[in-house]
Amino acid sequence: MTNLNSAFTGSIPIEYDQRLGPVVFEDFAALMAERVAACEPTRVLELAAGTGIVTRQLRNRVASGVELVVTDLNADMLALAQLKFQPSEAITFQTADAMKLPFDDRSFSNLACQFGVMFFPDLVGSLVEARRVLEPGGRYLFSVWDSHAFNPFARIAHTVAGEFFPNDPPQFYRVPFSLHAIDPIKSALFAAGFTNVTIHIDHVEKRVASAADFARGMIFGNPLSEEIRQRGGVDPEVVVQAVTAALHQEFGADPITVPLQTIFYDVCRG
Repeated sequence: MTNLNSAFTGSIPIEYDQRLGPVVFEDFAALMAERVAACEPTRVLELAAGTGIVTRQLRNRVASGVELVVTDLNADMLALAQLKFQPSEAITFQTADAMKLPFDDRSFSNLACQFGVMFFPDLVGSLVEARRVLEPGGRYLFSVWDSHAFNPFARIAHTVAGEFFPNDPPQFYRVPFSLHAIDPIKSALFAAGFTNVTIHIDHVEKRVASAADFARGMIFGNPLSEEIRQRGGVDPEVVVQAVTAALHQEFGADPITVPLQTIFYDVCRG
């Protein structure tokens, strides 16, 4: 994974979980879990699980006897995820790099990954590794963000932060939205040996009670805050205020309604 992904440490996991999670992750996590459960899995591996937002939905929906193995490169993120579960809930948490999974060949019926593959440094390589640990006929379900054009919250964060540093704009908000083109992903999937590619476009109109709280998550819930600090001369709090104002300008007074759009892939191990 990239250095940006490994930078989800310190206070970032809590901000990510509490301020971003309810707005941009939870609805899509429920869809992911519903689709995984419909596969009637026997053993599930979750990649780039973060703070366990999808994990909680998976555990709620798949049969209680199905083992969930939950991984992330970031120990801080995974530690927060573990707090959401009881020891009796048949979940194994393990720090792991999705580019080199510490599991045997053909050991899972299903893989799930929400908004993680954009951070993997080699897309085809990550898909080859995912296919390796899947059983024959097993399915990999993963999602990516559509472009900034369909996710204006990301466009706003990227643009506003960049206005403070016109000669060296922070780049974080490019990374999670970098795989919105469908054809290159299809090509990568076929190159890795996957077949029967099914694609869904998922759209949500999300009600957000507080633009200011959301803006804080958009800055402090990911490495953008560190990018701002590294450049110096601007307090991240000032950027939060500017993003809040931009959200209000585009969506009106609180509560605001923010469009969110993702691309979901369901592929089979050939």
